[in-house]
Amino acid sequence: MSAVLPRRRLGTSGVHVTELGFGGSVIGNLGRAVDDATAVAAVHEAWRLGVRYFDTAPHYGLGLSERRLGTALRELLRGADRDSVVVSSKVGRLLEPRVPPLPRDDDGFDVPGTLARRLDYSRDGVLRSISSSLERLGLDRLDVVYVHDPDEHWEQASREAVPALARLRDEGVVGAVGVGLNSAPLAARFLRETDVDVVMLAGRFTLLEQGALRDALPAALATGRSVVSAGVFNSGLLARDDVPDDARYEYAAAPPAVLARARRLAAVCRAHGTTLPAAAVAFPLRHPAVVDVTLGMRDAHQVRRNVALHAERVPDALWDDLTEQGLLAPTDGEERP
Repeated sequence: MSAVLPRRRLGTSGVHVTELGFGGSVIGNLGRAVDDATAVAAVHEAWRLGVRYFDTAPHYGLGLSERRLGTALRELLRGADRDSVVVSSKVGRLLEPRVPPLPRDDDGFDVPGTLARRLDYSRDGVLRSISSSLERLGLDRLDVVYVHDPDEHWEQASREAVPALARLRDEGVVGAVGVGLNSAPLAARFLRETDVDVVMLAGRFTLLEQGALRDALPAALATGRSVVSAGVFNSGLLARDDVPDDARYEYAAAPPAVLARARRLAAVCRAHGTTLPAAAVAFPLRHPAVVDVTLGMRDAHQVRRNVALHAERVPDALWDDLTEQGLLAPTDGEERP
């Protein structure tokens, strides 16, 4: 077995996550289906290669991701210390029977539409969601709980969901509290105005765009909180050595200007003997507020590739060159102390 990957602490909590996290959306059949055996094998391979942080959510495949992750982890934890792994899930969407059912989920997952998601950021909704997640996972606790996609629900999320989770944390029921969202300004507000330990920020601090440098990242540093970086490939745009014409950005066809910028990034990476995806994984971890990059991992092959990308040494000169060419903001690439 490979050594466990380096760990970093979530804020001031007692939770330490590996620098590379397993994102569970794709084993919930995001975009296309994978079978149970393939999904479980992906989790096993991640464990074998040293990943010890696994993230999921009820939203991912209407609970399918949680069930599959739970099956795999229960097998891996037989005879092992439960404290050796960090598992996170999310609250904010309750799963309820859909009447009449749909042939297929209408929110991007290739699963039967037998359940519907109901947004609920109330205290009772939080407690119900955690209870249901634990049942699907078959585990005794969640180490991290994120409030999921509260972008349009600041009031209830900040006044009910986060305080309910903070109380569970203070009682020792969960290890750390966070929010998972796409908006860097709102992430900064949660960091400054609520009692969260971490934000999972998707797509806003990447090799392609660094808007979070204006708000979320300074807020994390100022408050002693942490950032988990997700969506670092920007919907797949940065996931290949060469950027194809049909590359996607923000889940749609990438505009010509975005394609051109990504190709410039790729060319500079090649000139420094590295690749666009390796640089995309390495970049967020250079900032002192970022503790983890979480990547979706659909099968064992994808796991091996992602672990290899994380392990690749990206030359320091690359960051200076990208900054000089105007492809990174001048304050990017601050080394972790």
